[in-house]
Amino acid sequence: MRITKYAHSCLRVEHDGGVLVVDPGVFSEAAVALDGADAVLITHEHQDHVDAEAINRQLARRPFTIHGPASVAGPLGDAAEALRPVAPGDTFTASGVPVRAYGGRHAVIHPDIPLVDNLGYLLDEVVYHPGDALFVPDDIQVDTLFAPIHAPWSKFSEVVDFIRAVAPRRVYALHDALLNGNGLAVLDRQYTALSGSEYRRLEPGSRLDG
Repeated sequence: MRITKYAHSCLRVEHDGGVLVVDPGVFSEAAVALDGADAVLITHEHQDHVDAEAINRQLARRPFTIHGPASVAGPLGDAAEALRPVAPGDTFTASGVPVRAYGGRHAVIHPDIPLVDNLGYLLDEVVYHPGDALFVPDDIQVDTLFAPIHAPWSKFSEVVDFIRAVAPRRVYALHDALLNGNGLAVLDRQYTALSGSEYRRLEPGSRLDG
């Protein structure tokens, strides 16, 4: 797999001529990531993970399948017709990539804010994108983890413990669009020191092999 990391939580995965996009949200370069997409994975319904306008525009040009919790149908609008609902534990193939779904619920932001469904996706038994939750797969050794390093719902120590529990060979920063340069510098230094894995933060548009 060839993976391109876009801003915030968006990944573009190219595999055997197919294109799979994960979480093209409003903080990412969704239109660019979706160009030529054959399938899209959505972890949950929040706008920073699903840019409905960009998805609908791309669907008008080229049909593709969308996989995600049934609850994303509302935010998707007309694009909901392309949605194939996914539940925790489901396995399926998206654009030629084997996918396994984990978790089920978004992390708690505040008790007064309703919880929504959230799925983490394991791609080709190698790459794990957890969405907005710190669910640890206990039936697979993850090679490459994209870890949400900052969010209104997160705490630094909990994210460090999550990375240590997953224990990947390498970990890349995810969910970082709300940080400025000062915050990124501090967190990069701390995650590098404490995560226990090879940690890096990729600039949007960076590519790596999965």
